[in-house]
Amino acid sequence: MKLCRHLPFYVYQISNLLLTVCNVNGQLTHSHRPMSTEAIIKEEQIKLSDPTLGGTIGETMALPEADRFSADDEKFIKFHGIYQQDDRDLRKTGKKYIFMIRARITGGIVPAEQYLAFDELADRHANGTLRITSRQTFQWHGVVKSGLGPLMKGLNEALVSTIAACGDVNRNVLAPPTPSTSPLADLVQADARRVSDALLPQTQAYHEIWVNGGPLKLAPEQKLAFEDPLYGRRYLPRKFKVAFAIPPLNDTDLFANCLGFAAIADPANPARLLGYNVLCGGGLGMSHGNEATFPRAADVLGFIPADRVVETAKAVMIAFRDHGDRTNRKHARLKYVLADRGPDWFRAEVEQRAGFRLEPARPVTFTRQGDLFGWHRQSDGRWFLGLYVETGRIKDDGTRRLKSALGEVVREFRPEVRLTTSQNLLLAGVRDDQRAAINQRLAAHGVVVDRQVAAVRLNSMACVSLPTCGLALAESERVFPQLLDRLEGLFAELGLGDEEIIVRMTGCPNGCARPYMAEIGLVGRAPGKYNLHLGGGPGSTRVNRIFRESVKFDDIIAELRPLLARWKQERLPGESFGAFADRAVLPPVPDTTKSAA
Repeated sequence: MKLCRHLPFYVYQISNLLLTVCNVNGQLTHSHRPMSTEAIIKEEQIKLSDPTLGGTIGETMALPEADRFSADDEKFIKFHGIYQQDDRDLRKTGKKYIFMIRARITGGIVPAEQYLAFDELADRHANGTLRITSRQTFQWHGVVKSGLGPLMKGLNEALVSTIAACGDVNRNVLAPPTPSTSPLADLVQADARRVSDALLPQTQAYHEIWVNGGPLKLAPEQKLAFEDPLYGRRYLPRKFKVAFAIPPLNDTDLFANCLGFAAIADPANPARLLGYNVLCGGGLGMSHGNEATFPRAADVLGFIPADRVVETAKAVMIAFRDHGDRTNRKHARLKYVLADRGPDWFRAEVEQRAGFRLEPARPVTFTRQGDLFGWHRQSDGRWFLGLYVETGRIKDDGTRRLKSALGEVVREFRPEVRLTTSQNLLLAGVRDDQRAAINQRLAAHGVVVDRQVAAVRLNSMACVSLPTCGLALAESERVFPQLLDRLEGLFAELGLGDEEIIVRMTGCPNGCARPYMAEIGLVGRAPGKYNLHLGGGPGSTRVNRIFRESVKFDDIIAELRPLLARWKQERLPGESFGAFADRAVLPPVPDTTKSAA
C-alpha cells in the first residue's frame, strides 16, 4: 500500500531526471537543478504524496482517542498554521502532546471584535495567553488535541485564517503598523494585502477540515493529481517571507526577508506612492558548526512602479520555486540562490517571469527600526497608543495584568489593535475624549502609559524556545526578562541612562527573533550557553558578527561591561553601539553593508 501511495512520486522523479520543465506565465523555462530519486528528501516526498496538503488530518481529528498526528501529517499541519509539540519540561514522565496555532494577519491589523474573539479562545482552548510573533501575528500555545478543532473553528468564525502561516509557502506578509509614520501607510498596507492574497495556496483541504469539519472528500487519484496554480505539486523548497517598509523607518526588518518592498514617495508629493525598491535574498537561519549556512542581508535588485507589486512578488516566488535547492533543507532558502548565483542572475530570472525589466533602484536610506510608545496623533486626527509587551506575551503577571487590561479596553472603546514586528502592540483609532478613560483602565490593571520601561527594553525581542519548541537548545523567553534586568543595572552602573540598544535572544540558531540583525544578539548554543553576536545597526540593514561562542548566561553581563564602557568613552558623535562594535571591537572585514534600499 505504501509503494502504491508513492508510485506517482517515483514516476514524477524519473521524468525529472530527463528534464524539469515549468510553465510560468505561458513561457517554458528549464530548472537548473533536476532532482534525482536518490537526492530527493523526505519533505519533498511527503508533499508529492498528497499535493492537497490534506493527508489524514481530517480522519485523525475524528478519532477522540488520538492525542497527536502521524509523522507525515505533522508536516502537513504546518501548512495549516499548526505545529505539533510537546512540553519538554514533562518528558521525564512521558510526552504530553500539545499544539501551537499561528494566525495569518497581514500587516498585523486586528479589528476590535477579532481581538476579543482571540482573547476568549486563548482562555477557552489554549494556555490563557496570546503570543505576538516577530511576524505581526498571534500564536496560541498549549492547545491539546481536543481543543484544536474548536479553536480553529473559532478563528475562522472570527474571519481569520491560519493557512500558510507555516510550511513551504509564503508566510505572513509584514507591513508598517504605525498610522502616523507616513502618509503612505494605508497604501502600503493595501499592497501588502494584495500580495498576501495573491500568494495564498489554493487547496480546498483547509476549508474542508477546519471549516466544514471533515476530511477532504476526493478520491486518492484526484488528490495525487491536484496541482496548485501557483505553487505546483511540490510547493516551495522552504518558507518564503515578504515584508514592506517605508523609509527611513525599517520597522519590519526589511533586509531579513526573502522579498522586501521599500516604498518610494514622490519627492514633490510625499502622499503619492511612486513604487518600490525590490530587495531579495535576506534570511537569518543557520546551523551551528555548518559554515555552509549563514544569515544574509537582502540585495537591492531595482525599482518597480506600485501597480506591478503583485506581478513582481509572483515572479520572485516562482523563480525561487524553480531554482531553490530541494535536495538539502539547510540550503533551501532563497538567500542561498542569491549567494550562489548572484543578484544579477536572479534579477534576470525575475524579469523573465514578470515580463518586464526592473528599473534602477531609487536612492533611499534606513536610519532606524523600532516602535513608538505612548500616545501619538494619527494622520486622520485620531490617536494611537503604543504599548510595550515583554517578549510579546500578553498575560496577567503579578500586578501587571496586561491581558485583562487589554480585554477591558478593547471591549469598551473598540480601538483597532495593531501588532508590530518587535512583538509590541498599538491601540489605534482612539478619539480625544477616550484617552483619559483608557489611561485609567490600564492603570487600574498596573499598566502604565508614560515611560513604560527603560529604553534598553524597548527594542528587545526573544523567541519562545523552551519548553515547547522542539528545536530549542537553550532558554530564551523564560530568562530574557532576567537578562534585561541585569542590562538595566549595567546601564545604571556605567551612567548610560536611556541609551537605546537593540537586544535580541533566541534559543537556537534558526533566528526567529532575528538576533543576527541586532546590536547585541544572543543565540542558544547549549543549555545555559549562548553565542554572543555584535554589530547590527539601528537601521537594521546589516548582519552582525559573532564575538564570543558558548558564553554562559551568568557571564553575559561580564562580557558586555567592558564593551559598553568603551562605547561610552570612545564612540564617535551619534555612533550607536552596533556601529561602534562593528568599527572598533570586531575584526575588520570587507564592507558588504547595504545602506540604501
